Amino acid sequence: MSTRIETGNPDIEVVIVAEEDAAPRLLRCGPRGATADIPPGQPLIEIVTTDSGHAPSTTRITYGELSGRLRYVGHEIHERDRGWTELVLTTSEEVDGPAQRLGLVEGRGIEAVLRISIPPRGAALRSTVTVTNAPDARGARTLTSVASLALHLSLGPSGEAMPDAFTLATARNDWMGESRWSVAPLRTAGLEDLGLSYRDIGSRGHVTFASSGTWSTGTYLPAGAAWNTADGSALTWQIEHNGGWRFDLAENAQGTSLALGGPTDDDHHWIAVLEPAESFTTVPVSLAVGRDLDEAIGAMTGLRRLSRRPHPDNVELPVVYNDYMNTLMGDPTTEKLLPLIDAAADAGAETFVMDAGWYADDDDWWTTVGEWTPSDVRFRDGMGVVFDRIRERGMRPGIWLEPEFVGVDSPLAKTLPPEAFFQFRSQPRVESERLHLDLRHPAARQHLDEVVDRLVGEFGITYFKLDYNVNMSLGTDRDADSSGAGLLAANRAHVGWLAGVLDRHPGVTLENCGSGAMRADWALLGVTQLQSTSDQQEAEYYSAIAASAPFSMLPEQAANWAYPAADMSLEKTAFTLATGILGRFYLSGFLDRLDDEQTALVAAAVRVHKDLRPFIRAATPSWPLGLDQRNEPWQALALRDSAVTVLTLWRQEGAPPTVRIPLPAFAGVDLDLEVLFPDAGSAWDSTWSSADGVLEVGTDDPSLAARVVRLVVR
Repeated sequence: MSTRIETGNPDIEVVIVAEEDAAPRLLRCGPRGATADIPPGQPLIEIVTTDSGHAPSTTRITYGELSGRLRYVGHEIHERDRGWTELVLTTSEEVDGPAQRLGLVEGRGIEAVLRISIPPRGAALRSTVTVTNAPDARGARTLTSVASLALHLSLGPSGEAMPDAFTLATARNDWMGESRWSVAPLRTAGLEDLGLSYRDIGSRGHVTFASSGTWSTGTYLPAGAAWNTADGSALTWQIEHNGGWRFDLAENAQGTSLALGGPTDDDHHWIAVLEPAESFTTVPVSLAVGRDLDEAIGAMTGLRRLSRRPHPDNVELPVVYNDYMNTLMGDPTTEKLLPLIDAAADAGAETFVMDAGWYADDDDWWTTVGEWTPSDVRFRDGMGVVFDRIRERGMRPGIWLEPEFVGVDSPLAKTLPPEAFFQFRSQPRVESERLHLDLRHPAARQHLDEVVDRLVGEFGITYFKLDYNVNMSLGTDRDADSSGAGLLAANRAHVGWLAGVLDRHPGVTLENCGSGAMRADWALLGVTQLQSTSDQQEAEYYSAIAASAPFSMLPEQAANWAYPAADMSLEKTAFTLATGILGRFYLSGFLDRLDDEQTALVAAAVRVHKDLRPFIRAATPSWPLGLDQRNEPWQALALRDSAVTVLTLWRQEGAPPTVRIPLPAFAGVDLDLEVLFPDAGSAWDSTWSSADGVLEVGTDDPSLAARVVRLVVR
């Protein structure tokens, strides 16, 4: 006997089958009418405990021995706010495992509840798992990993499920080298063919991607994609956590498994010790599916827009000028700022952000931060003079803050209680001469609330750039089962603190930054309004970062630095400005030193971006030259809606004179091409072939250059 559970929306069907003698599994997950059944063999819920481990032995987060003994208890389907649907699936552990046979567990076993949330539209879903130890259990159960969702890949109508069928895309993410996507067949990406089909077993090995420390995106992005190499049917995913996370791909006897989750013991020194009746809930993860990668990432983009915190900034998308990048570089003074304020206002900026250094008398401030009070040396007449000028010029005032750190030489290092900081075995954790505030502690939270409230009240700040420049390794073991468990709780408290700031100050905008994009995860991006995409200072290296950013965040959140300089040619000036147009326009540079032609280019770029804002916040991204663009001579990002595509095309110095840009969605139709930036007179040679859906672009100029063009169906 089996139970079949069906849910979804007009764009996605989700079918779960719960058989009497097997753990519940996913039977179907894909666009309606275009999805084959998924083969058996991979439970939806994967739990590893110290008293049960794996079967067979492995270091995967799948093959949990306990997972295979989970049995269906019941389910409910609820309609939630804003048209979301929630499936709640309850399972219980059969009491015949190693823990029971050793006498470690008596009575009922663990209960695991899967919650799948589906938006009102779009082929996407979110998932969490809550694990509860039975109220009448004999003792505690210790979790070492819990996947938020596990499934067999089976994309498209073919039903192909083995690793040979798939291409995998994942991204390394380093300081100044963010969003470095790699695309390769899953077999060559690390899941080698071991001849297991001859033995009808699965592998013990796996391909694993995981975070390290408190930089949630300091090694890899917690996102990826896989697609059926034959027909292009695609799945993309994200793990929505600002701390430890991991995802595995592995070969089972019946197919290719994907498991997504938060911190684990192996990777992050995380455990959860559940006393009787205690529970643990995993971090959320999301999946999106489509008939091709563009459709899947479009569904994920829609899910992000529906799941993020509402905020006026989400609609207005003000143009931001920040004084840091290739400009003041953390050395602001009243005299240096005033001409930049005037030049930014003249260029059309709507928010002016004073970056680092405002709290210190000189540039030797790294170990003294924490109090966040203005320097009397930098601002002899008071810092308010600067913000008054910003408002006089019609802009909103913003400021840089690194709230979670206190330097070891700051008075706060001694006046705040030791428990307000990350600890290990009752000793403070120190990294790069910094202490890390633990926002679970009321004194830490009160301190930061007072800082924000003071800056808002005294200076009228409406924008905070929240930076995070130190990776604190394993976290804190204070009031926690392990360092990883303490970090997870602190991560969640951090998100709660951000939400509290916006609750008290609903008009304030929060920018997420972490040495560029070292914490560019959806837990933070779901509550903050925009993301600094890099600290990269060289324009020619930034284009690949800007092109790839919308894979892991919304286009309208991707704050790509544009930093024109007086020594740039007009083409290079246009190149750096084009980098910002299809994201969140984020301007820097000594605008007051530019010549008339460069100044006109800046104003034109800002004007084009402003005209495109309604389009950007509704469009979905695609990559007509592929995701893996890091070292490519031509790079491209397209945003599109049902009728219009806007394309930014970057040409690296010395690139081949022509490039062919596949746009298969427009095959068979006639297109009009309009150059939006730099201007209509700067068009490159272009030829549109409607027969094969390819735009060919060429230029005889070998220099660094970029163009933003609009393609409209005639």
